[in-house]
Amino acid sequence: MATLKVNTVTNAAGTGSPDLPDGIAINNTVLASLNTMDYYAQSGEPSSPKDAALWFDTDDDVLKMYVNDEWVQVDYSNIPSPFGDRGVFGGGKPGTGNASDVISYISISTLGNAVDFGDLLTGRTFLAACSNGSRGVFGGGSNVNVIQYITISTAGNAIDFGDLTSTRYGLASFSDGSRGIFGGGYGGSYNNIEYITIATTGNAIDFGDISSNRYDLSGCSNTTYGLFGGGQSSSNRIDYITIATTGNSTDFGDLTVGRSNLSACSSNSRGVFAGGRTTTQVNTIDYVTIATPGNATDFGDLTGVKQDFAGCSNGSRGVFGGGFISLDTATNVIEYITIDTPSNATDFGDLLSATQMLASCSGD
Repeated sequence: MATLKVNTVTNAAGTGSPDLPDGIAINNTVLASLNTMDYYAQSGEPSSPKDAALWFDTDDDVLKMYVNDEWVQVDYSNIPSPFGDRGVFGGGKPGTGNASDVISYISISTLGNAVDFGDLLTGRTFLAACSNGSRGVFGGGSNVNVIQYITISTAGNAIDFGDLTSTRYGLASFSDGSRGIFGGGYGGSYNNIEYITIATTGNAIDFGDISSNRYDLSGCSNTTYGLFGGGQSSSNRIDYITIATTGNSTDFGDLTVGRSNLSACSSNSRGVFAGGRTTTQVNTIDYVTIATPGNATDFGDLTGVKQDFAGCSNGSRGVFGGGFISLDTATNVIEYITIDTPSNATDFGDLLSATQMLASCSGD
């Protein structure tokens, strides 16, 4: 069979691109008439979809495909997710004590006290954590640049992962189930964002910048967008990034109350920011719809005022553990919310000990 190779196609005069008013046909089908993919992310059913169109139903947090004149739910259980039912807490310190290296865990869907998991490489405070649903990663803290990881399904001690681009603490972290993000923090460039591929050990790489120098902020995400909320000087700002695409953050909206030292968790549709400090500790919980930039809305209240605590979720239930409730006084309380149902938090159980300035993530 002969092979025809064409390097350049021009018009008859050889001066520019050809004009093919009847289109190009393959097997008697004009390319312009072929179906193209449609993508939707919304609460209501899309109108006049094409075959094989994809729709992420933000009401039910499910992916659907249009097949044979109806929407069929897609099974995407094997796609990496930043959520999981095991919540892991690491680091922090008890009141005025030394930095802790303790890691503990809970089953988010089952109320109860935390159980010992293992130890971090060293004790540290004001660190941040994220996961790909299988591997949990702790970064920074106590003025270090170390990143370390655990396998969430298997209790044991943390292992060295690599380094952040600079030493920092009071930073925020989240993931899309594949890429882990660390942003802000005290030390180095306060507005720097950097990333890792969670499944592959190595040093972090520059991602871009947050809109302003911020530390003592918090972050949450779904599988597409990541949010940074609050920060020092009682910031009310929320910024967002598209996690898969490097670049600077974009303004999202404002928290209901500007504050630092807060915590956050999320479902695949809603981000929740809780507690923190204005001139004193607060018990405020507010929320946003992650796919829709705008100001936060009141959600309810924590069981008490607190700052410097950690939050994570299984994609449905959010939990918050530990924290600083008054001068040199830490708490061991874990409390929970149902992320899609605004209301006050409820007691869940206790950490191994009263701990503040810790970090948390979730997975298998």
